[in-house]
Amino acid sequence: MQDGFLTVSVIDSATNRPIKDATVNVYSVPENGESSSALYQNLKSNESGQVVDLKLPAPDISYSQEPSDVRPYSQYIVEAIIDGYETVVVEGTQLFPTIEARQNMPLPPKTRSRMSYSRQNEVVFRIEENTLYGTYPPKIPESSLKPLPPPTGFVVLDNAVVPEFIVVHDGLPEDTSAKNYWIPFKDYIKNVASSEIYSTWPQQTIYSNIVAIISFTLNRVFTEWYRNKGYNFTITSSTAYDHKFIYNRNIFNTISVAVDDIFNTYIKRPPTARQPLLAQYCDGIKSQCPGQMTQWGSKDLGDEGYDFKAILRHFYGNEIVFEKAPIVSGVPVSYPGYPLQASLYNKYVKTIQNQLNAISNSYPAIPKVKEDGIYGENTSAAVKTFQQIFGLPQSGIVDFKTWYEISRVYVATTKIASLNPVI
Repeated sequence: MQDGFLTVSVIDSATNRPIKDATVNVYSVPENGESSSALYQNLKSNESGQVVDLKLPAPDISYSQEPSDVRPYSQYIVEAIIDGYETVVVEGTQLFPTIEARQNMPLPPKTRSRMSYSRQNEVVFRIEENTLYGTYPPKIPESSLKPLPPPTGFVVLDNAVVPEFIVVHDGLPEDTSAKNYWIPFKDYIKNVASSEIYSTWPQQTIYSNIVAIISFTLNRVFTEWYRNKGYNFTITSSTAYDHKFIYNRNIFNTISVAVDDIFNTYIKRPPTARQPLLAQYCDGIKSQCPGQMTQWGSKDLGDEGYDFKAILRHFYGNEIVFEKAPIVSGVPVSYPGYPLQASLYNKYVKTIQNQLNAISNSYPAIPKVKEDGIYGENTSAAVKTFQQIFGLPQSGIVDFKTWYEISRVYVATTKIASLNPVI
């Protein structure tokens, strides 16, 4: 056994704001008839709503480096409790060795009368197995290029656009009883990647799989594949049709940082294709998919030192090209194209200072800064604190990934609306 690391973030599901002094408990998942045991009890969330760097046992890393009948991650039960909110329990939070996992605990405010003596309800989320370990339907092959709707249809731009939200239908397309979740685009990609690959894999393998997931998803967005069939969602959670999405699952830091770095990168196959490539793949062990990427094959190439572009070209052909979506919808101001760091003085620095100050109203650990457009030590310190809270490398520099994560949190905390409404 080795150790994995867990950070728990307790938030108000109605406002997206952190909840201080919530009680967090972590239990083992009972196996072979054994009862669950408490591993951490009565921990209190800090002013950012977090309990950080909990050390917990995880299987040896070797089990995630090749196909194995041994589950390569450990599973835990996480519970968050505080007066005025429903108790939330997540069953099956997954931990790999050496990797930090982050588990959000969205607590709904209680609605019952204070005079009610009934037992407090529990909101329970159950995290299913990773697709490489569990048993799921294989992807039904499709044409990698889709017919576009007529000019009067949904598609109105020549280029792919990263949308603010992905509407995920949590079931088969025709299942009208399945819920639809509105998930921020980056969060959706992080969720799928955490559900379908292993966070201990080589960085370039992780990047290659993320770019394939992004390209597939942007194809569904660009072609309005499901909406043009009369459905009111973007994509499903069924592995037979799309990707595995597990609502409110934990996210791994190696995957999260990679998505933040390349979330607008996708694949195109020239010369005729305007649309992102529907980059289908399979595991290559339990199912085969000629002419498409295999996840274990991408892992092998990563081990051999291939970069993510070479990995993807190996599977999808040398003619593919990599594009960046020119517009990110739902963002107040687009990234200026260069990192913000010490000694800079311009309007973009002032934008970040303004957004950090707004975020600090909800996350008071982030120090207030003067909104003067000068990137000094105080601004750098505020950025580092933000990066620490939200799982980014603590450089104190506002690069591409930090810019858009600040934008995401700024929008979430100032809109005062749930990031994950259900319809």
